[in-house]
Amino acid sequence: MRIEPVTIKAANKFVQEYRQNEERARSYFDFAPFGEEKRRLQDVKQRVFKRAPLVRILKEMNEAWGAPKETISQIERLKDDESVVVIGGQQAGLLTGPLYSIHKVISILTYAREQEKRLGVPVVPVFWIAGEDHDFAEINHIFIDRKGTLEKHTVAQQVYEKKPISFIKLDKRAVSEWVRTSFLHLPETEHTKEVFETINRCLHEAETYVDFFAKLIFALFPNDGVVLFDSAHENVRKIESDYFIKLIDAQENIASSVFETVEKMKRQGFAEPIEVERDDTHLFYYDGRERILLKRDGAKWVGKHDEVVFTTEEIKRIAREQPEKLSNNVVTRPIMQELLFPTLAFIGGDAEIHYWATLKNCFRAVDPSFTMPLIISRMSYTWVTDRVGKLLQQRAIDEAEVLGNPFATFKTNWLLSSTSPPIDRLFQEVKENIAMLHEPIRQMARSISDDLYQQSERNLTYIEGALTDFERKMVQKVEEKHDVVLMQFQEIENTLKPFGGLQERIWNPLPFLNEYGLKTFSTMCTNAPFISHEDHHHVVYFS
Repeated sequence: MRIEPVTIKAANKFVQEYRQNEERARSYFDFAPFGEEKRRLQDVKQRVFKRAPLVRILKEMNEAWGAPKETISQIERLKDDESVVVIGGQQAGLLTGPLYSIHKVISILTYAREQEKRLGVPVVPVFWIAGEDHDFAEINHIFIDRKGTLEKHTVAQQVYEKKPISFIKLDKRAVSEWVRTSFLHLPETEHTKEVFETINRCLHEAETYVDFFAKLIFALFPNDGVVLFDSAHENVRKIESDYFIKLIDAQENIASSVFETVEKMKRQGFAEPIEVERDDTHLFYYDGRERILLKRDGAKWVGKHDEVVFTTEEIKRIAREQPEKLSNNVVTRPIMQELLFPTLAFIGGDAEIHYWATLKNCFRAVDPSFTMPLIISRMSYTWVTDRVGKLLQQRAIDEAEVLGNPFATFKTNWLLSSTSPPIDRLFQEVKENIAMLHEPIRQMARSISDDLYQQSERNLTYIEGALTDFERKMVQKVEEKHDVVLMQFQEIENTLKPFGGLQERIWNPLPFLNEYGLKTFSTMCTNAPFISHEDHHHVVYFS
């Protein structure tokens, strides 16, 4: 395995400035992205956390998912008042979801180890499973390669209510069939049997999609000590009860501060990271069937579509007596995270970094001394298989060029250069010669009448159009002639730049596990100390 850093400019202007530690973006945070770990550590030490109940709940959760002993040992270390966590998270996608979820796990593990050596205190890696999220359509599929075409492969289970993912029971028959058909589109390798059996064991032992996700993460990272946390777990809500009351008391200030920060970002020319209004409460209410977003209407807390109505005292009573009925949105989730965990650093993707930038004053609204953690870009990888690596060499294509440019350019350039002379150049020369030969006709037409001149112009356009049509047919014939090579280009594109974007946003880990085995990603954690977290993207070569 070989790992090379690659520079890719972020599509998000704000994130690009933040990565470069430019003052304008940096001002939205309490700490610079690198170099202020010791200052953040001192900040965390000033605060008090519910460590004992948190440790108890974490042990219950992780043991229920069959956590390895390394994970339990990490949880025990949280009893130490000197200990801190590195945390990040994602939804519980099928087979762990897109590759970026795995990349977050790797980032959390490697950054935690790096900082423990540097700071000399226990640094515990925590992955926050967003079990309270309710968009089942975001997690119910993966993409598969069906004869050179990427297609969405969706599980047959239907979920119509906006129910938290943690509460959705697996339809094991539907998911089992979905797993079986997923493997039908993969070549059989020496690892296929073990990967298939491991996935099915995790499925058999799971009751919910969160269970399935957690068990598979432990199967992929068995000795790395990652601690998993389900944000929607009922026992978590019990220790969050008084934290919800803090959020309720600070609701108006939270809502106004995030709204004003978003408006400031827009005035500075940055994209809007989240849609907010001044009457947002940034809390959900769960009525037993669906998760209802609450808005503020004067002294009332109402459902976005008037499903429920509460007074502030009623909401507080729910927080005290039935906290499992409340949950956070994108604004209050980070605040709740920081109330629960002694966080050294949060590891996030570009979109997460952008919306965290709106929260600095929200933290102050809860407590004037409350600060944000270090915000670190997660590691981003492109995985190059042996086969694709060889195809790149055959076509003399540089991986960094592929990631930084539209892939169609590479295929078109090769196609046009595969004929002598190149088709596009040949037709361009012919069109230029015809235009030159046609010029006397147009001049004579002009001298006779304007309408005849206009007709001569249309005549030239018609000739050029006919040539363009013939060029297209010629290119099509060349494509048919070079069908095998073009399929290779398609394979490179599907693997490295699917749908024109990064591999990690489309591909699931399954094809790589099938080809290289269950230890594929855990091995990255062994190699990762040689990787700088300041280099955002890396290309990983398996050969």
